[in-house]
Amino acid sequence: MKRDLLIADMRIGDEFEGFYLLKDAVGRVSSNGKPFLSGAVSDRSGEMGFKVWDYGGPIGTAEVGKVIKIRGSVGEFKGAQQITVSLIREANANDAYSEAALVPVAPIDPEERMREIEALVASMSDQDYRAVAQTMLERHRAALLRIPAAKSVHHGFLNGLLMHTSNMLRAADMLAELYQEVIDRDLLLAGTLLHDFAKEREFSFTELGVVADYSTVGQLLGHLVMGAQELARVAEELHVPEEKSMLLQHMILSHHGEPEFGAAVRPMCAEAELLSYIDRIDSRMEIYAETYADMEPGEVSERIFALEKRIYKHR
Repeated sequence: MKRDLLIADMRIGDEFEGFYLLKDAVGRVSSNGKPFLSGAVSDRSGEMGFKVWDYGGPIGTAEVGKVIKIRGSVGEFKGAQQITVSLIREANANDAYSEAALVPVAPIDPEERMREIEALVASMSDQDYRAVAQTMLERHRAALLRIPAAKSVHHGFLNGLLMHTSNMLRAADMLAELYQEVIDRDLLLAGTLLHDFAKEREFSFTELGVVADYSTVGQLLGHLVMGAQELARVAEELHVPEEKSMLLQHMILSHHGEPEFGAAVRPMCAEAELLSYIDRIDSRMEIYAETYADMEPGEVSERIFALEKRIYKHR
C-alpha cells in the first residue's frame, strides 16, 4: 500500500493511505436505500472525486475544508478516475502531515520578502506615509505572511498575498524612479503596500489557510471599500493630514483601474494610475506562469477566463 500518494500520481488500481484536504462531501442514499458519502479530496497536485459506500457519518459537509485521512483504492467511473474509500476520519493533533503537500505554497522565502518590504517602508522620506505604512504593516503582518492573494484567479496559494505585494513593491520602486517627475515615490509605495490588506477580511479561510469562500462582509463591501475605511481610521489616529489620507484612500479604491474590473472610482492621480497597471501586470503574469506550468511548449491553452483569451507557450 502506498503512503501519501499525490493525486496527480494516482493510477487505476493503486491502493493507498494518506492525508488530503476535503474539498466536497455530501451524504446521499443509494438505490437500495443504503447511505453513502460522495465528495472530492485535493492536495497540491490536484483533486479527485471519491465515494464511501455504506457510510452515514460522521464525516460530512461540516468537515469540508478540513484535513482528513483516508484509505482507499483508485478506480474508474464514467471515464474518470475515482477513489473508493474504505476508511475515513478527520486528522487530529497526533497526526503528522505536510501542509506543503496538501496546498500550494508560493515559491518564495516569506521572511526574506518581509524584510525586503520593511526596508522599503523604512526608506520612505515622508513621515506621514511611512507612519501609516508601518502601522498597517504591523497590524496585518501575520495575515500577509500566510494568506493567498485570491480565491483562484492568481496567487491563490499560501503566502500568495506576500508574493503579490512584494512583487508589486519591487516594480513600484523601480517605476517611481523612472517617472520621478510625476510620481511621489512614498505615496506610490504606501498605496501599493496597503492595496490588498483588507483581503484578510474579504475571505473566509480553511484551517490550512487557503480561501474557502468570500466572507459576508467581503461580499457586501469588498476589499477596496474595507481597505479604504481602515486606512481612514488609521490616518485619523496618526493625525495624518486630510489630503494625504484622501490620496491613500483613493489609491485603494481605484487600484482595479476601471469600474468593470471592480474599481470603486477611476484613478485620478499619476500614482493611482501606475498602481492599477502594476497590479494588473503582476496578476496577469502570475496567470501566465500558472497556466504555462500545465502546458507543453508549442501548445495553445483553452480560453482563460481571467485573460479573456487563449495563450501560447513558445519553445
